[in-house]
Amino acid sequence: MALMHYAQLIGTPGIEVHLHATTLYNSIYRGDDQMLVNAHVFGMNAYGAPLWHLRQETEGGVFDGYAESFEAVWALSRPATKE
Repeated sequence: MALMHYAQLIGTPGIEVHLHATTLYNSIYRGDDQMLVNAHVFGMNAYGAPLWHLRQETEGGVFDGYAESFEAVWALSRPATKE
């Protein structure tokens, strides 16, 4: 579903869109020291679920936990292509 909305960004300088087959319980959109985390809630569309705006302010905090998760999935992902 996300690819349907973000496919037009594929190929834009400075933006990378990747695909993965990992089961996740949130969507993470990251840019440098900030990220948006959209928690998945059973029976609820993403637009109605909580969205957290996290900033990296200290080491070892919530931001770092989500950043580690993001990096682990990113390592398993592959670049999306326009079809």
